Formats: sequence, C-alpha cells, structure tokens
Amino acid sequence: MFASDRLELAERYTELLATEGVVRGLIGPREAPRLWERHVLNSAVLAEAIPDGVSVCDIGTGAGLPGLVLAIARPDLSVTLVEPLLRRTTFLDEVVAELGLAHVTVVRGRAEDLHGKATFDVVTSRAVAPLERLLGWSMPLVAPTGATIAMKGQSIHEEITQARRFLSTWRCGEPEVLVVGADVVDPPTTLVRVPWADPKRIGWPLARDAKRRSGRRDRSSVKREVS
Repeated sequence: MFASDRLELAERYTELLATEGVVRGLIGPREAPRLWERHVLNSAVLAEAIPDGVSVCDIGTGAGLPGLVLAIARPDLSVTLVEPLLRRTTFLDEVVAELGLAHVTVVRGRAEDLHGKATFDVVTSRAVAPLERLLGWSMPLVAPTGATIAMKGQSIHEEITQARRFLSTWRCGEPEVLVVGADVVDPPTTLVRVPWADPKRIGWPLARDAKRRSGRRDRSSVKREVS
C-alpha cells in the first residue's frame, strides 16, 4: 500500500497521531492502539480509486484522514486539506512540514468557503455527513470532469436512495459504489463516487464557473483568500 520510500513517513505520521494527536484531543485515547489498521490503512486504500497526477481536496479532513494519508501514499497528487478548527490545522501544518510534503496545502476553513473560488479533480471525505448534505458541500468543488469520492459505510445504498432528488436537480451522475482494500483491511473500505452527469451541463453554477486550480501556486492563492 505504501511504497518502500513512503512507509517511514506513514509510520511517523501514525506515531504523531498516537502521541500529539491524543494530547491535543484530535484522536481518542482508545483509538491510539488501532490507528494503523483502523484509520491509516483504511484511508490509504482510497488511493486505488484516485487517478494519477490529479488535484485532490479533502474536506473536513480533521487530523488528516484520509487526505494526509493519501498524500503520503501518493506523491504524484496535489492535495489540499480543508479543516475549520485551528488546533487541527496547526497539527496538520506541523506534520506537513516535518514530513516534507511539498505537494500538500492546508487550508483553515469550510468547504463552502472555497465554493466559486476553486475546483479539483477529486474531492474526498471520510465520515463527514450523510450523502445529500455531503454533496452540497463537495460537488461545487468538483471540476467538470472530476468526481466526489467519499468513504462511506454499509448505509450508502440507503443514502443514495434518499439523495435521488438532489442528484437529479444538480445534474449529478449516477453514484458508483466501490469496495477497495479487500486484501489490505478487514472489512474493506466502501467508497461512493459521484461525477457530473455531463461535464458541459453542470447544474451547480459555482462549480461551472470557478477557475480550476491544480498547481501549488493556485492553491496558495486559495489559502490566502480563505484566511
């Protein structure tokens, strides 16, 4: 899951979660012994569903799950971590600096703060909200040919049913449920992928009109605007 030259970075990040993350209240003490299996590997397998060399925005990233783990596993990606709480973004900034992750930008703010300012090839999240509400936050950030790829649980099919009206109104494509990491984590990780139905007829004006930002220079501009 992690290349040999990235494994040490993943182990160090896990160590920081288990120590500083617990002290700062970012991770519960009971989670510390099972961080690697339950959280880090569970997030890392998301890489199976991400194309090469794209821009990724992880909304509500918290302590960096799954976005920071994805950035460690995939140095080919440009990753933006979006989180509103200062104590979390402070931790993320420190981890990014210590691990030398030059392809990662930390933004303190909410997903809505970026609406109309930037779009990304992939927008990720982990246990943020029910699908309909999540799409309201993430789809305005999705580029015309991009997609939301969210980590979800067993209730995803029910959530898709409940979101049907929303999906139709905003011209979202048919949700695709993916199962990844079957040989890595038990149980495997369930994802839902939601693209636009037609890249030329995006229903959400903010996503249709926003400038696509994929380089570090552009993402830095987003950081200044939100701050």
